[in-house]
Amino acid sequence: MRLLIVEDDDTTADFVSRGLTEAGYAVDRVDNGEDGLVYGLNTFYDLIILDIMLPRRNGLEVLQEWRQRKIKTPVLVLSAKMEVGDRVRGLHKGGDDYLTKPFAFAELLARVQALLRRRNDEFVEASTLHVGDLTLNLHTREADRDGQAIPLQNKEFELLEYLMRNAGMVVSKTMIIEHVWNYNFDPATNIVEARIYNLREKIDKPFEKKMIATLRGAGYTLRE
Repeated sequence: MRLLIVEDDDTTADFVSRGLTEAGYAVDRVDNGEDGLVYGLNTFYDLIILDIMLPRRNGLEVLQEWRQRKIKTPVLVLSAKMEVGDRVRGLHKGGDDYLTKPFAFAELLARVQALLRRRNDEFVEASTLHVGDLTLNLHTREADRDGQAIPLQNKEFELLEYLMRNAGMVVSKTMIIEHVWNYNFDPATNIVEARIYNLREKIDKPFEKKMIATLRGAGYTLRE
């Protein structure tokens, strides 16, 4: 899953970004409200972590504009302000949760995971994705095909989830890198091809019917 951090304090941003990356998320970072607004409007994120006190544009203004422009991405608001009124304003502007600084990373991660579970409940009818005889449980992070369990490494799970959410559609290598990894990866890297190969070994090779197709020059698609 892909997350955006809008935070101008380098120490906090580094701390949060490193922890979330180690937890398996693809993370983008910006350090001011104007860039945060643009990123949130033009890129799909599964969740945004937004500081309130930002240069160039206040975080609450950014949040309000996202909501006015129908951006429904879950937002976890960060702030050094601890007054009840500040928390209430953050929630009224469209925040989904509020965390005051300083905070323990374990609590931030728990809140991120809770918001992502809530998002899955809202946008997915059940806790599983189904494409043909392939099933992916979003909560337990387990996969199986035709009743046969398929062990997945972390990035294999994220890649398969992305393919299943876009089943029948062609997704390019760049789209995969941006969603499953982040902008820092060199487009010339073969990391996507390597992960696709691993997935094929697990969900296609043992079965007669193949699901992952390569469209030369265009990308990949998952088909029933």
